[in-house]
Amino acid sequence: MKHWEYHPEYVDGCFGCKGMSVQINAGDADSRRAMPTKAFNAELDAYKEARAQGIQPNGTSMKKIQEAVKASEVMGKAYDGNKMPPAKTINNKSAAVLKELGV
Repeated sequence: MKHWEYHPEYVDGCFGCKGMSVQINAGDADSRRAMPTKAFNAELDAYKEARAQGIQPNGTSMKKIQEAVKASEVMGKAYDGNKMPPAKTINNKSAAVLKELGV
């Protein structure tokens, strides 16, 4: 910071000015920005397979897809996240109630 006392304006060719203007960015190495390509493709494939079976998960994450597939198995028919309760709450007892209601 002492550098700016000598000349407060940026001076072209000054190493101190250049060093003060450097910004660090993790770029693609920033793991918080996006998931790895392999995991992303696995989720897309799982979602595509679920949709091909007529299953409509509550979301596109692997957890939501797996919950919807499990709910479909318990209910004996394709799960529809738009019309049915959350997939994680569906068990044998709730599936029986949904069948009685015609859902």
